[in-house]
Parts: sequence; structure tokens; C-alpha cells
Amino acid sequence: MFNRDFAATLVVDFFVAFGVVLGGALIGGIGAFIIGKPPLTTIHDLAGSLKIWALVAAIGGTFDAITSLERGLFYGTHIDIYKTVCMLLAALSGANAGTLIIQWITQEQMYP
Repeated sequence: MFNRDFAATLVVDFFVAFGVVLGGALIGGIGAFIIGKPPLTTIHDLAGSLKIWALVAAIGGTFDAITSLERGLFYGTHIDIYKTVCMLLAALSGANAGTLIIQWITQEQMYP
């Protein structure tokens, strides 16, 4: 069912989503510092808003995932559904891990 290439894809999806949240928030904080806004607050806010974009970036755009789900539902290839769900979970885990690290850096809770 799952081979080594698919496992590698899951790892890459995790780290792409992780990098989008972490890198985007930190670089955005540098921009906030340059224009005189509070960088830690900006970093914290950006981490929350970048989660969905990290998910989209990690799975390579939404059209491929939707096509894969359609194939699984309408053509009976259920393995495509399982693989897509696993890819989404890996990307969500990466985005959440990046957000947690940003919370540790800024010492703020994302959702009180």
C-alpha cells in the first residue's frame, strides 16, 4: 500500500509546511521590525494566518488533491483517498509544529 517513495513524500510535505510557517513568520517579523511594528506580535499573527497557505504549498496546490480524491470516490481507487488524507495530515502536522515553535519563540498562546 505505502512504499518508500510515498513515505518520502510525507516527510517532504511535513517539512514544506513547517518551513512555510516558520520561515514566513520569521521573515515577516524582520519586515515588521524594519517598518517599526512590534516584531513578536507580527510573528505570532503571521504564524496563525500562514497555516492554510502552508498546507496548500505542501500538497502542491489544491487541484491535484481534489483530482486524486475524485479518482478515489468515483473510480473506485480508494488507495488514492488514503494517500491524499495522509498527505494532508502530514502537511497539517508540519504547519502545526511550525506554529508551536512560533508560540515558544513569542511566548504567546495562539488560541486562549
